[in-house]
Amino acid sequence: MVQMETQLQSIFEEVVKTEIIEEAFPGMFMDTPEDEKTKLISCLGAFRQFWSGLSQESHEQCIQWIVKFIHGQHSPKRISFLYDCLAMAVETGLLPPRMICESLINSETLEWERTQLWALTFKLVRKIIGGVDYKGVRDLLKVILEKILTIPNTVSSAVVQQLLAAREVIAYILERNACLLPAYFAVTEIRKLYPEGKLPHWLLGNLVSDFVDTFRPTARINSICGRCSLLPVVNNSGAICNSWKLDPATLRFPLKGLLPYDKDLFEPQTALLRYVLEQPYSRDMVCNMLGLNKQHKQRCPVLEDQLVDLVVYAMERSETEEKFDDGGTSQLLWQHLSSQLIFFVLFQFASFPHMVLSLHQKEDSEVEMDGAKIRIKEASKGTTAVIWVRDAAGLNQDGEEEPETRCVFKDLLQLAGRGLIKGRDHLMWVLLQFISGSIQKNALADFLPVMKLFDLLYPEKEFIPVPDINKPQSTHAFAMTCIWIHLNRKAQNDNSKLQIPIPHSLKLHHEFLQQSLRNKSLQMNDYKIALLCNAYSTNSECFTLPMGALVETIYGNGIMRIPLPGTSCLASGSITPLPMNLLDSLTVHAKMSLIHSIATRVIKLAHAKSSVALAPALVETYSRQLLPTVFKSHAWGILHTLLEMFSYRMHHIQPHYRVQLLSHLHTLAAVAQTNQNQLHLCVESTALRLITALGSSEVQPQFTRFLSDPKTVLSAESEELNRALILTLARATHVTGSDSIQGTWCKDILQTIMSFTPHNWASHTLSCFPGPLQAFFKQNNVPQESRFNLKKNVEEEYRKWKSMTNENDIITYFSMQSSPPLFLCLLWKMLLETDHINQIGYRVLERIGARALVVHVRTFADFLVYEFSTSAGGQQLNKCIEILNDMVWKYNIVTLDRLILCLAMRSHEGNEAQVCYFIIQLLLLKPNDFRNRVSDFVKENSPEHWLQNDWHTKHMNYHKVLMQISASVNPLEVLCDDVMKYEIDDIKMSIDRPVTYLYNTLHYYEMHLRNRESLKRKLVHAIIGSLKDNRPQGWCLSDTYLKCAMNAREDNPWVPDDTYYCKLIGRLSAFSAKREHYIMDECNWIDHHCPTRFLLVLKEPYWIVLHDRIVSVISSPSLTSETEWVGYPFRLFDFTACHQSYSEMSCSYTLALAHAVWHHSSIGQLSLIPKFLTEVLLPIVKTEFQLLYVYHLVGPFLQRFQQERTRCMIEIGVAFYDMLLNVDQCSTHLNYMDPICDFLYHMKYMFTGDSVKEQVEKIICNLKPALKLRLRFITHISKMEPATVPPQAINSGSPAPQSNQVPVSLPVTQ
Repeated sequence: MVQMETQLQSIFEEVVKTEIIEEAFPGMFMDTPEDEKTKLISCLGAFRQFWSGLSQESHEQCIQWIVKFIHGQHSPKRISFLYDCLAMAVETGLLPPRMICESLINSETLEWERTQLWALTFKLVRKIIGGVDYKGVRDLLKVILEKILTIPNTVSSAVVQQLLAAREVIAYILERNACLLPAYFAVTEIRKLYPEGKLPHWLLGNLVSDFVDTFRPTARINSICGRCSLLPVVNNSGAICNSWKLDPATLRFPLKGLLPYDKDLFEPQTALLRYVLEQPYSRDMVCNMLGLNKQHKQRCPVLEDQLVDLVVYAMERSETEEKFDDGGTSQLLWQHLSSQLIFFVLFQFASFPHMVLSLHQKEDSEVEMDGAKIRIKEASKGTTAVIWVRDAAGLNQDGEEEPETRCVFKDLLQLAGRGLIKGRDHLMWVLLQFISGSIQKNALADFLPVMKLFDLLYPEKEFIPVPDINKPQSTHAFAMTCIWIHLNRKAQNDNSKLQIPIPHSLKLHHEFLQQSLRNKSLQMNDYKIALLCNAYSTNSECFTLPMGALVETIYGNGIMRIPLPGTSCLASGSITPLPMNLLDSLTVHAKMSLIHSIATRVIKLAHAKSSVALAPALVETYSRQLLPTVFKSHAWGILHTLLEMFSYRMHHIQPHYRVQLLSHLHTLAAVAQTNQNQLHLCVESTALRLITALGSSEVQPQFTRFLSDPKTVLSAESEELNRALILTLARATHVTGSDSIQGTWCKDILQTIMSFTPHNWASHTLSCFPGPLQAFFKQNNVPQESRFNLKKNVEEEYRKWKSMTNENDIITYFSMQSSPPLFLCLLWKMLLETDHINQIGYRVLERIGARALVVHVRTFADFLVYEFSTSAGGQQLNKCIEILNDMVWKYNIVTLDRLILCLAMRSHEGNEAQVCYFIIQLLLLKPNDFRNRVSDFVKENSPEHWLQNDWHTKHMNYHKVLMQISASVNPLEVLCDDVMKYEIDDIKMSIDRPVTYLYNTLHYYEMHLRNRESLKRKLVHAIIGSLKDNRPQGWCLSDTYLKCAMNAREDNPWVPDDTYYCKLIGRLSAFSAKREHYIMDECNWIDHHCPTRFLLVLKEPYWIVLHDRIVSVISSPSLTSETEWVGYPFRLFDFTACHQSYSEMSCSYTLALAHAVWHHSSIGQLSLIPKFLTEVLLPIVKTEFQLLYVYHLVGPFLQRFQQERTRCMIEIGVAFYDMLLNVDQCSTHLNYMDPICDFLYHMKYMFTGDSVKEQVEKIICNLKPALKLRLRFITHISKMEPATVPPQAINSGSPAPQSNQVPVSLPVTQ
């Protein structure tokens, strides 16, 4: 090191030394140009010899010493000469320009105060920076910008000129035609130092801001039109995706790249989050939007803020509602808000004490919490509250000394001084829900801020009167008193000194509760029991009395018995369930305690092997409360009842619970004890309902959790259940638009199904399947037994039956697992010949068992189709029909629902398929007894069963009329007995959500129904008309539709006009405004807010016309003609500006429509875009305006394709370059090549990376020189051949081709 410095010093001091006379008379002696050149050559010669012998590792140290030596000179002349030496060394290829520039700029001695050194240094950098590779230029730009920041805001005007040398270097780097680096790199570095809203340094003036403005078109290309105004459809398949993601800390959109996006995109999207929070069933979507994971505890302050805002909004609604206490619409809002608060606080996404403190603001107040002081201080005009937190030791969470930690809650809505009195009871009711359930496991200090809120909301000095306890709202009025009781109880248990005396205004309420507690005989004629349960649910001594009264009411006193249908069938004596109003008046904690008490009673009954059935009131109440547990005891009758409850009494259960229960049921089906006819049928029926009830948007998220082990959610034996699952997968794939995605996400599930239950699908069924499922089943075809062989085998087995005489041999042979599953076919033949069945047949059926009998039913279904197909008709056909009905109704050999399910699930072709459904029709419509049963049941019962309190009475009356219940029926199975359930519920009530069922049917079979208007109207009329007695007029269909469409004639079909569609959208908007009135799960598929989202829930032919409109716009003169629109093209595409100025430009409106539709689309629907680009748009895009329009159209969705469907992103990236090549070849000159190239660089560095490099290289090599020069950093052109620099670029000071300046070993792509 010392030797190197000595050699360098001798080389450079030799050329800068001066004679004594020159030092005596400075400035009087000047070297001639020849002398200067001689010195330079001499110096470079000596240095070249020294440099050649220097190791590579020492190069950087050498350059740094030279820079230090130069900066140590005080004579500008010497500095200038030495810089000339460096410049010549760079120009001759002796020294690398990047290393020189970096050493010069990073030198600590380069300070703005040394203005001459500053100016000379940046002049040298300006001269040689053209030879630096683009990544080095990026690094230099960053360092120079930081260097400029060291210049103060005020300097002498005398030095400004010298300082401007740095600006000239920046200007050269940012010069588009120079192409020293991708302009995208430059704007990124600038935006890091000067983010949105920060002004650049005065030395740079408008140079930087003007350059950043050139990227605004690129930002627009990557922005969705009106994104801040778009709202999702919660529970829709397109909702749980990356479209609606927000930053959990700032609530801003996660924008890619440091581009100058529109200001509204940088704003917190509080309106979006609040809108989603207001919707029912939105918790999963909120977690998805904010990236909240239930497995990780992470507090989200922005979520707290919005929950607080919703509370205040609910209180404001309560103030303006006249009939709140009588069931006003804001009650639904409070119920929903209560559910949301409990969920988010329970999973610790929101902090309860912080939320309460946010609700209450008091000037300069302090609250003690776990030894920490929280000071709330009012900020400017009460719009922002600033909270400082200091723990008892004066340390922060990291143990560092930090006197105050600042947390800002923006836009905090305050309750102070608002006078929101009406809603205070309902707010306290919401807080009570959480406090009563969590106070036992948390510190008392966490809940004390509620008392501060009480002081604010209950300013009365006198006693608050006791409300009318005959009204359910009285429980809300008592909520604050209940909270105080829970707080006081917690303080007593903890021996805390923080006990709070009962507030003066609540003394009457407290005395009333104390007096009621002393009354040992509580009645159910008011809400006194609910009040006591809510107040004392954390006090076991006081809680036993009111909870015992509730349980005894629905269970009975243990002595009274009531008869059930059948012989000696008894149940516990209570028949009236707890009314829904009473259950809604209990806190969640009290409800959970009630459920636990009921479960305890049921478990005791199960262990006792009691022959007494569960009380009807207990069953109905339990079903109104919570998902039941499948008990592991051997109380199979109780299990049967619980499954019945789940199938017909429970609604709105989250899908992951349903899939979990499905897994349990498949395990349960293999247990030997379930091999009983009714129980086995009940297990499979419940599983069938679980599968078919899954919403289309729920299927893929739930079943992907089991892809590693799909056996747990599949049936190992039931072909019907597995077929039902495949149909559900097909429906979900169709409705969510996932059929456009190549490959099958559920392939492992399908393969496991085929290994368990190999089967085929009829060609007409298979033709309706999504493409991936069609391909799978065509590849996995299963050979079928011919119907003729089946007939032959039945005849042979029947001859054996008639030839065998020993009863034991008959039973043994026909019940063996190895015997052909043809016994039901034999019974059919027996009835056909003898008109009766002997007792041996029943004993064989009993020996076969319920589980194995299912295989016989499948074979029997195929045999029936063959028999009916070959029937001669007339009397023989009538005989077959009569025998079939006798097997179902008279002999009880096979149940109606099992036979129909097997018939419907068999794979018949052509005429046999028609015969199969003819048999189903005969089974359902031919027997008058069955139709009468259905009619009688529907007359007496409402589908809104949760409003009935006399269900058991009507149940009994129904059976008394029919008198068709066998005396041998298990009494535990009679509560929802199989005759009534399978005959009526499966036919009339199986469609739990009729509108959703209708929508799925019309959507799935759209292609087949497209030209069959009368059939579609018949379907609509049948489904919607069946609800006319239970829904208000016009609840689903408009008057116009009912008048015109339902009564249309075939010869004069009704064709809706534009007015009808406009009114339809208006109707949906009005529906949205009153959504609190109509929170119905079955209508979730309807879009309430935007016509574009309404389009997406329709089948592809309804919204694919958008592609036609896009083609029409792209082919319009505005984009194809150079003279049609002579202005700035990006103004033509600016929807916001056009809309605000009432300039209805077709280009911008179509762009906004497409963005809105695609933003709400599922990834399956979006996956059609690559094909649309390559097959439709690519051939017609010839002009620059067309290309920019396509980039505007698809650019904003690259981020989502990258996250959800990488293959599509790659296809789109290649298509963009193909379009550019087309336009470049069809155009003489591109006026907007910079925004085009900026967008392509953004696409590379934010999305595609090098994934499209191979295809793109070939395309870029065929572009014109100007484009090739700008895009050379994307590919390896500089390595393969010198880039031909266009004349205009050279005239603008463009560097020589980098292939001659950059060592070939340096990478040129990232």
